[in-house]
Amino acid sequence: MPSKNHAEAPPPPEPLRVAVADSHTHLDMQSGTVEEALAAAAAVGVNTLVQVGCDLKGSRWAAETAAAHADVHAAVALHPNEAPRVVLGDPDGWSRQGAREAGGEAALDEQLAGIDALAALEQVKAVGETGLDFFRTGDEGRAAQERSFRAHVEIAKRHGKALVIHDRDAHADVLRVLKEEGAPERTVFHCYSGDAEMAEICAREGYYMSFAGNVTFKNAQNLRDAVAVAPAELLLVETDAPFLTPSPWRGRPNAPYLIPVTVRAMAEVRGMPEEALCEAIAANTARAFGYRAP
Repeated sequence: MPSKNHAEAPPPPEPLRVAVADSHTHLDMQSGTVEEALAAAAAVGVNTLVQVGCDLKGSRWAAETAAAHADVHAAVALHPNEAPRVVLGDPDGWSRQGAREAGGEAALDEQLAGIDALAALEQVKAVGETGLDFFRTGDEGRAAQERSFRAHVEIAKRHGKALVIHDRDAHADVLRVLKEEGAPERTVFHCYSGDAEMAEICAREGYYMSFAGNVTFKNAQNLRDAVAVAPAELLLVETDAPFLTPSPWRGRPNAPYLIPVTVRAMAEVRGMPEEALCEAIAANTARAFGYRAP
């Protein structure tokens, strides 16, 4: 049984027999060193990580970390919730940067230019996470979100990088913007949050769907339905660590070494051998992010 101490790290799961990648993690928000995280992940068959930036500072850190570690690739962006904070300010200091004054459109342009510069780097394999989040940002921030999203789409296409989508309570609008702008050749819906019907739309468009630990939650039947119908060649897996720790460890800190728990849940939903799903996920992740699989 899980400990009642929610701060305690879950025990390592049984290793996967075929190695996979964690397509979306935030090592800068986790405890311990990068080297410790990589070692723990490798011990259970997770041999590649995509480190994702959520603001300019975090994106620089992602690029630096990827440059220093061959098994880490970087994604750089302003998170959808970051754009309104840059433009309108963040008086409550909800983000990790603390309270901020409004910077206006010029400040957003400056930060987008910084993301653009990082996206040119070889170790940066993707632009994201970008998109729309109507859960945490109200009507007043939606214009800034959408402008930032469209800019990230353009940056990804110009540099030939994958686009990593954050979509929370905004399915129709995310799909609309991708259609209007023209999605990059490689587009990944991180922490896929739609249902089976949306998965069929994504499949028709060739969008990758990356599933996180919440696919194991009791109230997430929509995600399991999506896993069941998504084409195997478009499936990815992620932790979004330190968030979304899979059951039965929900509430404890997440980390890349817990990927096997989610993989096995996905394999069960699809009724396919674990090894076969791992082989597909490993190939898909390398293809989506444009790196050579280990």
